Amino acid sequence: MSGAAWLILPTYNEAENVEALVTSALVQLAKESDAPRVLVVDDNSPDGTGEIADRLAAEHPGRVEVLHRPGKGGLGPAYLAGFARALDAGADVVLEMDADFSHDPTDLPRMLEAARAADLVIGSRYMPGGGVRDWGLIRRAVSRGGSRYAQAVLRLPVRDLTGGFKCFRREVLEAIDLQTVASEGYAFQVELTHRVVLAGFRVVEIPIIFRDRRVGASKMSWRIAVEAAWRVPRMRRDHEA
Repeated sequence: MSGAAWLILPTYNEAENVEALVTSALVQLAKESDAPRVLVVDDNSPDGTGEIADRLAAEHPGRVEVLHRPGKGGLGPAYLAGFARALDAGADVVLEMDADFSHDPTDLPRMLEAARAADLVIGSRYMPGGGVRDWGLIRRAVSRGGSRYAQAVLRLPVRDLTGGFKCFRREVLEAIDLQTVASEGYAFQVELTHRVVLAGFRVVEIPIIFRDRRVGASKMSWRIAVEAAWRVPRMRRDHEA
């Protein structure tokens, strides 16, 4: 598809990944967009991620941008800040993905291609052709169980509700009242998709293979899973109120 495609990359201590990922993402985005841009949203990483991102922005003017936040403030708020910047700058589509190569940049053209006929495209681990590699049984159970739990409570026909590889048309982000989204982690991803479905937009899932990070430390924690457990029923109550 033509138009401005912005990829939002929240980072915290991703110095080992950010340069290779940004470089690869730019190449892949350019296959389907005539105006690709990567926005790194860094939460003042002590390992120098922000400084590397600044150098990349200087090397790729107009294609790489950095948004520095004062400290580690959570995945959801980082994405919201990135969405706001992309929309203000005229993005036609906005993508999100992990900054650690768990999501494969070579899937970006497929995401953009699918967005020609959909309002939200989700890279799905839990549909035919999708899958997870390199995870232990406990992490697999938590992730798959969390998605099924949210699917059952919210009655949503979406297989992968907790995944973070997505492509939104700008009209979607403008319509779902982002300023009132308070969730983070799994719950943030669930809440965005829930709002998109309730607003009547078309959601399409395409299969992806999710792989554990190659280097660096995982940001996953039990706090994130617990947040999802109590926020998901609240989403349903808020909708029914």
